[in-house]
Amino acid sequence: MRLSRYIIKRLLLLIPVLIGVSIIIFTLSRMTGDPAAAYINDKMNAQQIQQVYEKYHFDEPLVNQYWYWAKGILQGDWGWSKIAMQPVDEAILYRFPVTLELTILSMALGIPIGITLGTMTALRKDKAFDHVVRVISLIGVSIPVFWLALILQYVFFYQLNLLPAINIYNPVEYSAADIPHITNFLIIDSLLVGNFGLFIDHIAHMVMPAVTLSFGIIAILIRIQRNSMLEVLNLDYIKTARAKGLPEKTVINKHARRNALIPTTTVIGLSFGASLGGAVLTENIFALPGLGKWSANSITHFDSTSILGFVLFIALVYSLVNLVVDIMYAYLDPRVKLG
Repeated sequence: MRLSRYIIKRLLLLIPVLIGVSIIIFTLSRMTGDPAAAYINDKMNAQQIQQVYEKYHFDEPLVNQYWYWAKGILQGDWGWSKIAMQPVDEAILYRFPVTLELTILSMALGIPIGITLGTMTALRKDKAFDHVVRVISLIGVSIPVFWLALILQYVFFYQLNLLPAINIYNPVEYSAADIPHITNFLIIDSLLVGNFGLFIDHIAHMVMPAVTLSFGIIAILIRIQRNSMLEVLNLDYIKTARAKGLPEKTVINKHARRNALIPTTTVIGLSFGASLGGAVLTENIFALPGLGKWSANSITHFDSTSILGFVLFIALVYSLVNLVVDIMYAYLDPRVKLG
């Protein structure tokens, strides 16, 4: 199957998936709170509150409510976010770049370190290096994110004063007027306007959050890559390559590691999607104005409209990430057929 046809087919399959997700989250949101709460304030009288219920069909059966909500989603009306005081779609687009930046930085740290250490431990099986790295990976999987974040803040901010503890830039040095909003990616925007001081300051603010989020990714990748590499090294074609006299570096890099990356690629894709949707604790501890902090505040204040938009958006991103992972499968292993 041609790649273009496969992509179209997978995108079409997203439709029933997203419909199923939307039905589940919509039903749960209606069971946990009043959807009109995002549109009502203390200054409204009984008549105005009734108008809200009628305008957004909150007084109709659940099936009708879902129909009007889904229709609004398709028309670009994702509802009103009471926490952000703006439409839900605008709130997502405004905060998504911060979460995506954090995720990309954490993956940029986690992927090369995790794969390299996983490969090295497989090549040094049952030696001291292998045991040390396996213990570190076990610790990385076990450590709670919030605990690691607080430890990093205590050491690098409070004790050493090397890195800032919160926010995405220093509000003392830079006012809101100094922050460019071209793409809403501060790393890119600061470079586009030539403000290298802001660029460096922003990177410094993102170091600890990125390290916090990457630690678990590194731990998981080490274990997956090690196990996958050990399995590949025992296959017949690796033994044949060595018997032919190929240099060990060629055997490892060209033949073994590439095939060992196939299951690791799946974990990378899932970790990327999970980081986008699961950076709630990290963003809250470091006070980053991303999707995670916004969604946590929405849950705390029972802002069901915002929660619906957040979950639906993350489901869409997660599905697209899985599509990219499947395409990478075909690149890494020509035996894999897209179908």
